[in-house]
Amino acid sequence: MTHTRLLRGVALAGSLALATVAVPTSVAVAAPAAGRGHTVDAQDAALDFDSAAYTTITVTVDGSPVNVRWYKQICYVANPVTAAAQQPGGPGGGTTTITDTRCGYQSMNVFVPESAFGDQRTPVYFAVNNSGWKASYLRASVTAGTSYNSATSTVGAALKAGYVFVDVANRSRGLAGADGTAPGKAPAAVVDAKAAVRYLRLNDAAMPGSAERIVINGTSGGGALVSILGAAGNSAEYDPYLAAIGAAGIDAKGRSTLRDDVFAVNAYCPITDLGNADIAYEWLYNVLATRDTVGSNPSPEASADIASRFAAYEKSLGLRNPDGSRLTAASMLDTIKQEVVDSAETYLKADPAHTIPPLGGTFEIASGPTTKSYVNDWIDVDAATGEVRSVDMTKYLAFVATQNTLKTTPAFDAVGVAGNITSGTETDLFGPPTQKYMNYTAYSWDHNDVAGDGSGLDDTGLTWKQYTAKKSTTVDDQVRLINPMDFIGTKADTAPNWYVRHGTRDRDTAFTVSVNLDRALAADQQVEDLNYQLAWNQPHAGNYDVPEAMAWIAKVVRKAGDPLTAAHRDK
Repeated sequence: MTHTRLLRGVALAGSLALATVAVPTSVAVAAPAAGRGHTVDAQDAALDFDSAAYTTITVTVDGSPVNVRWYKQICYVANPVTAAAQQPGGPGGGTTTITDTRCGYQSMNVFVPESAFGDQRTPVYFAVNNSGWKASYLRASVTAGTSYNSATSTVGAALKAGYVFVDVANRSRGLAGADGTAPGKAPAAVVDAKAAVRYLRLNDAAMPGSAERIVINGTSGGGALVSILGAAGNSAEYDPYLAAIGAAGIDAKGRSTLRDDVFAVNAYCPITDLGNADIAYEWLYNVLATRDTVGSNPSPEASADIASRFAAYEKSLGLRNPDGSRLTAASMLDTIKQEVVDSAETYLKADPAHTIPPLGGTFEIASGPTTKSYVNDWIDVDAATGEVRSVDMTKYLAFVATQNTLKTTPAFDAVGVAGNITSGTETDLFGPPTQKYMNYTAYSWDHNDVAGDGSGLDDTGLTWKQYTAKKSTTVDDQVRLINPMDFIGTKADTAPNWYVRHGTRDRDTAFTVSVNLDRALAADQQVEDLNYQLAWNQPHAGNYDVPEAMAWIAKVVRKAGDPLTAAHRDK
């Protein structure tokens, strides 16, 4: 369902917040500065922006030349974590050599189009470039001599609109530290993104663009990263982590003196709520026997066990649909079905040239260099009115699962389970920097059978419930600190504007994840504009609707008014 609405009256039933991380009183949050009047301490002084340190490059946008000032490789923290020169993930599974070991994972490239050279009101388009929650080395999306189409390129559209474009690097899983550890463990990616926002706030008066109009964009793992960044604004739980890397706006006593909330979130297919993502995935692809139908159920007992936990989880969220009805496991399929109907009808009404094949017709779907045909046996559309007559959910989910093989069981926390030590799932995002991985869900922890990996009941003698009950346990804190669902509806300063898309053909995470995110945001009184949709016929991808997304950004920016005169939100 596409929602573009003012949201004030819906109460959030139940509590989305789990037990908070214990924060020492020495690092309790101070009242954030109002913005431009921030008092700079010695550490912050080391993070001053040099307005003269740029290179001018020329690009072409929609056939017209545009001069761009490129501020290169700005290290946004005072104490960056040194990375190893050889990083995993090279060609053929080898390694990649990086040139900036000091700050290549904690820096940003800032690109300012000529129309924004002296403009401190224009938005800052803040792009993270993660996939699969993996570490993101610094990149330059704007390159000299390149031609951009503003209808298909976020870079082109942002430059044409006169926005400051920022590429942000960050630590996360897979990062090899110079000391042999893994310094990208959760919540490092979120901490770094917050530090980048704080750098922009610290230097707002000296930099083009407005730190009061930061629009964050990301896809997949990046979609998850911008979701938690947008949800957990100014939360004191991150202050000790920010202090450790020398982030702007953390004083000598570890107290926050700057804000890190953002103006708007532009998230595509967010791989988020990882602590419950396995439960959601197995429920979705078992409730109508999809795994069996498509022949992708190698671990039926495990799949059924994990899926059985979904009803209690969904009930614990206390969410409601727009009509006021409770969102539960019993109503979830009908909820997803309605989202698919809304997606199809929105697509048809957007352009007279848009069509959906009739029942018995074929979907022609491009996959790389090839195009495959799939029989439409699941959606019946009235071509004359553009309305959907029916959706067969059993056949729809099978259609989704046929596009791309379903993930393993478990889908997101598979390492250490059933002897699996080669899985690429997100298990290595968790645990201490000295440990390769640690299971972060109840099922995988209790079923870990790899002796000596330091994770699970087999090595610790403790069940997940017993292990997480210990005050010294940190893996449950790691899970919480990257989950927007644990901050939406709390005292954190959640972004007021959200644009969230999840493709109707995306099998990379359950549709329930984005539905829950939408319903939680709808109940948060801080959220003013929420535009959520299952994007018609889109796979696991992002930025496929550049004109629509940029039009939405322009709308919420206009509505917010002049950032130099508008009063800041009370903190």
